[in-house]
Formats: sequence, structure tokens, C-alpha cells
Amino acid sequence: MDLYPLWNSLRIAAVSSVAVFFTGIFAAYYAARLPRAVKGLLDVVLTLPMVLPPTVCGYVLLLIFGARRPLGMVLAQYGIRFTMTWYGGILAAAVVSFPLMYRTARGAFESFDETLAYSGQTLGLSNTYIFWRIRMPACRQGILAGTVLAFARALGEYGATSMLIGYTPGRTATISTTVYQLWRTNDEGGAFIWVMINLAISAVVLLTVNMLESKERAAGRRRL
Repeated sequence: MDLYPLWNSLRIAAVSSVAVFFTGIFAAYYAARLPRAVKGLLDVVLTLPMVLPPTVCGYVLLLIFGARRPLGMVLAQYGIRFTMTWYGGILAAAVVSFPLMYRTARGAFESFDETLAYSGQTLGLSNTYIFWRIRMPACRQGILAGTVLAFARALGEYGATSMLIGYTPGRTATISTTVYQLWRTNDEGGAFIWVMINLAISAVVLLTVNMLESKERAAGRRRL
């Protein structure tokens, strides 16, 4: 059994999760501090991939990074090509999973008690120190939950991934695209095995999210 789809899916999901972790936190932190009207407009833009069909997201990525598009041709001159490459899957997975991280992190930041930050400022602490040593630990449960959900979404991504990188065994194949290809070629036994592998990983991810939420509720009861 070729395990490349499993390895490829895991590395795409892992790298894209790291990317959306930092970009999602950055966007959520600054969006939470914006005026309501501006924040509402920014929310629409940043969460569009969550409500659009994944194939539409993939099509938009092709319009931007396609080999015959201006940006795609410029990147190709530097040896960077997002179409039909495994790292193009990172881009597709990051785009569709970013809204989950952003919305979860923003909710965590908005529930943060700002008096803690003000207290740190009166003690002469820098904003960087307050962010990483006070704000992030206080919001860690929500941020961890968002990271896990983003990883799960990236792991199960199919629509945008298939549009941007297609399916090439040993090069761009993921679990989701492999299931479709095996089903299309009437290999239902092989497709079922990959479905069960995906279900097992997804179950572990959901259990992790439930554990994080339980810890957050328990911490909230202790504070009360």
C-alpha cells in the first residue's frame, strides 16, 4: 500500500496550520481593535473562503497563481510554481482553513480581560511582552482549538486542492484526492481503506477539540 497520500496530506496540513496560526492570530488581534464598521468589512473579506465552495476558492487561486497568469509567470522565473506541486496544496489548504483560525482567535481576543493588559502597561511592560506572556496564555484554549480545527480542515481539503494541484501519484496525491481517484476507477476497497484512515484521524482531532473546550469551561468555572 502506497502511504504517500497520508504523508503528503499530513505535511500539507501541518505546514498550512503553522502558516494560518501566525497569520490568523495577527489578523484577529488587529481586527478585534478596529472600529465596528471596519471590522465588519474585514470579516467579510477574511471569512469568504469559509462560505464559498472550495472549488471556487481553487478557481480563484488558479486565476492568481496559474502558470499563464502574470503573477504565476513572475514566480516561475524564480522556480516557484503553485500549480501541480505538493506545496501548492499548502497554499490551497491555508486559504480554506484560515477563516477557522481567524474567527476562533478573534473570539478569544475579544473575550480577554483588557484590565490585565492595562495593569501590565502600568508596570512598564512592553506591548510585545504583554501579548506573548499575558494575552496569549489567557486566550490559549481558544487559540489551540482554532489551530486544531484549521489542521483538520486542511487535512480534509479536496475542492481547492484538486483544482490547484490535481492528482499525481507520488507527487501531489492527498487522502481526499486518492479516495476520489480510487472510487472513479472502481477500486472501492482501496477507497474504503483511505476513508477509514481519514475518519480515524478526524476522530482524534475532534476529541482533541472537545478536551480543549472542556478544559476551558473548567478554567472558567474556577475563575468564577
